[in-house]
Amino acid sequence: MSDSEKKSILVTGAGGFIGSFLSKRLVDEQYAVTGLAMPGENTTRLEKMGVRILRGDLTKPDAIKGICNGIDVVYHLAARVTYWGTRKDFYDAIYEATKNLLAEAAGSANRFIYTSSVVATGLGPQHRKGQKEEDPARKTGIYYGDAKLDAEGLVMEFHRAGKISGTIIRPTNVIGPGSVWVRDAIDNLRKPFLPLIDGGMWSASLVYVENLVDALFLAGTRREAEGQIYHVRDDCGTTWRQYFEDIAGLIGKKITPITFTSIPFGLAWAGAGVIGPVCAGLHLKTTLTRHNVGMMGRDNDIDNSRIKRDLGWKTRVPYEEALRRIGAWIKEAGLAG
Repeated sequence: MSDSEKKSILVTGAGGFIGSFLSKRLVDEQYAVTGLAMPGENTTRLEKMGVRILRGDLTKPDAIKGICNGIDVVYHLAARVTYWGTRKDFYDAIYEATKNLLAEAAGSANRFIYTSSVVATGLGPQHRKGQKEEDPARKTGIYYGDAKLDAEGLVMEFHRAGKISGTIIRPTNVIGPGSVWVRDAIDNLRKPFLPLIDGGMWSASLVYVENLVDALFLAGTRREAEGQIYHVRDDCGTTWRQYFEDIAGLIGKKITPITFTSIPFGLAWAGAGVIGPVCAGLHLKTTLTRHNVGMMGRDNDIDNSRIKRDLGWKTRVPYEEALRRIGAWIKEAGLAG
């Protein structure tokens, strides 16, 4: 896309955390933006931005017929964004939804930008520091990552067949005002103590939401991105312990010697392998899942050099400024103190 030829864009998950930031960026850049929302979802904020709203359930093909008519670029962000649940929960919301959307987009839209995750590379006992896009990704039984990886396969299958031009973005842990990584951190810090795997010594592998949106925007507007997979991670190197200490400072919580409890990775991994599946089968929410343990107990600083080299992406908003903006949101939302 060139500035002289603005395109029509569909954003699925437009009302979500990343989707709302992306939609605002696209509207500010004067693109015609359509947001796909679930029936009954509150879209007032999006409509005030100037986003046209369509409603439909991506898991139901009949409910999304024709949504890509007149659309040039699809940004697919909608997914089950959580760390617990059954295989069916994740595969319906991620894999089947992507398959249905690709079927609608093929023959209508030109570009398909799929937001995947670092989890798709294969969370497990191994560190992923320095892992490149061309390195083998693997399934690990973490349903979120497995479903994302299989959905990536669908996107690339459609791309190779010439049905649509696909690009895959794999962000690390996305922070920002309203992020689950911020909300959950606040909730956990309000408890008497917070367990940290290996004492929180590993990199939190963060990416600030506006930096991710920069990557998504480049992926949808640059031809060099067609057919590519890109890892997106900020260059900050903040550990989990430092991150939680920083969020504690923003909400005015004093760190004491008992605030953090260290749990060895091996013990946490083994426990999550039992407790996670049992709770999923009973439809009970638990934070002790292999998703969480693999994310917080290993170094997931995947290599981000390709997107820098190909598209000129960089960490535009540094960690310190990201914290300042998160702090302002915390105050505005009344979550301090």
